[in-house]
Amino acid sequence: MSTRATTAASTALLTDHYELTMLQAALASGEAHRRCVFEAFARRLPDGRRYGVVGGTGRILEALEDFRFGDDELRFLTDAEVVDRATLDWLASYRFTGDVSGYAEGECYFPGSPVLVVESSFAEGVLLETLVLSILNHDTAIASAASRMTSAAGGRPCIEMGSRRTQEESAVAAARAAYISGFDATSNLEAGRRYGVPTTGTAAHAFTLLYDSEREAFTAQVESLGKGTTLLVDTYDVRHAVDLAIEIAGPELGAVRLDSGDLLIQATEVRAQLDAAGNHDTRIIVTSDLDEFAIAALAAGPVSGYGVGTALVTGSGAPTASMVYKLVQREDAAGVMQGVAKKSKDKASVGGRKWALRRRNERGVAQAEIIGVGEQPRDDGDDRALMVELVRDGEVVDHQDIHEARARHEASRAELPRAARQLSRGEPVIPTIYEED
Repeated sequence: MSTRATTAASTALLTDHYELTMLQAALASGEAHRRCVFEAFARRLPDGRRYGVVGGTGRILEALEDFRFGDDELRFLTDAEVVDRATLDWLASYRFTGDVSGYAEGECYFPGSPVLVVESSFAEGVLLETLVLSILNHDTAIASAASRMTSAAGGRPCIEMGSRRTQEESAVAAARAAYISGFDATSNLEAGRRYGVPTTGTAAHAFTLLYDSEREAFTAQVESLGKGTTLLVDTYDVRHAVDLAIEIAGPELGAVRLDSGDLLIQATEVRAQLDAAGNHDTRIIVTSDLDEFAIAALAAGPVSGYGVGTALVTGSGAPTASMVYKLVQREDAAGVMQGVAKKSKDKASVGGRKWALRRRNERGVAQAEIIGVGEQPRDDGDDRALMVELVRDGEVVDHQDIHEARARHEASRAELPRAARQLSRGEPVIPTIYEED
């Protein structure tokens, strides 16, 4: 559960200049209050990916609650001459009063999936574009990469430890997204405080180098943290360090960590060394620039868990999910809602409000992403509805608890065809099919 402060800072200026100039022009023309539907979706998955994972929905809802133009925000807009006085007056009383629905956090998605649907006036909805996309693109990229890693880990625990490889607030968001996709813990304490993600950590090479000998370092750590601690054994000589660790902590030694070299060979050698000494329960944790491919390559080794940093917090080669936020339906002059779509080459979209379900076979295995345009798609009996209500009349009705999202992701990934777990390049594991009204 989130422990956000009740007086959180405004999120209203976490946006682009042109969102406000569009608003000014629409207000001046009298068209700003037309009913509209905006959708966030991805036209394609990152190259070679088989599925994506929705991340950040809960953070979007938190940010929406704080999307207010207070005195400080209005003063900045006035001093910078961003918009005119009439627009400033309108912004002063801004409060989102529309509806939001979409895929629940942790759900798998595919090209065209209506991940987030915003129904409101043009004025209220257009202001949310940049905020929605900045959170959704980042967290979805991390959640998608994390899912590939936990899948490759095959049940062995993964620890998120990428805080020092990204911006400080991005680090917190990354830890949250990774936990949703199956990571067991994070090194980031703020993610623990803010979102309840389990935290863990013991010592770095600097701790060993502080002491006159490795023996002194290990002794100090064991005496302070207990024999169940994890000792980092590759500062000098791995074999000698493991012998010291066994001597100092005995059979109760919790784990040793390897952070360099050929991890598969070293893990095999260390396992044999531990077992020969009777330390059968001592685990081997590996780190050192791991990604999903390295994790998969270590599957045959006696590895107990993985610590992942840089590759995770940068999306493992796909730092954005390429989500877009498009106007897909608007009220016409007669008050009738009609679909609208961008038709430009390579960036075309499908007009009309969307709903989605996942078509499954009699064994519960996903077969297709069915997108209904203009109406709910037809359920053939084995399908699963994907859209959930998030905001009603401006009030958040589902805050997207991360522990529920974690369980949801596990179930969603499990229903995908087996090919979804392949790391080789390929097309999305199920097709997206549109049903027009």
